[in-house]
Amino acid sequence: MRDDTIYEDEDVKQAIRRLPENLYNDRMFHIKRALDLTMKHQILPKEQWTKYEEENFYLELYLKEVIWERKERRMGKEWA
Repeated sequence: MRDDTIYEDEDVKQAIRRLPENLYNDRMFHIKRALDLTMKHQILPKEQWTKYEEENFYLELYLKEVIWERKERRMGKEWA
């Protein structure tokens, strides 16, 4: 899940807050599993790797929405 590795700036934090509960829980599971494997100095078994074709960029839609709204607010202030 590529979206689990995005640097959490303010836009990303806002997008994460907008995630439906099931996607948020999946995100937390993947992050916790990655941290656990890192602490144990282990690698995820290859059969559990996500293939690129199966990748789910779950945060992208929410992030685009947050960025669009931020730009709209900024444009509104410039016109005021």
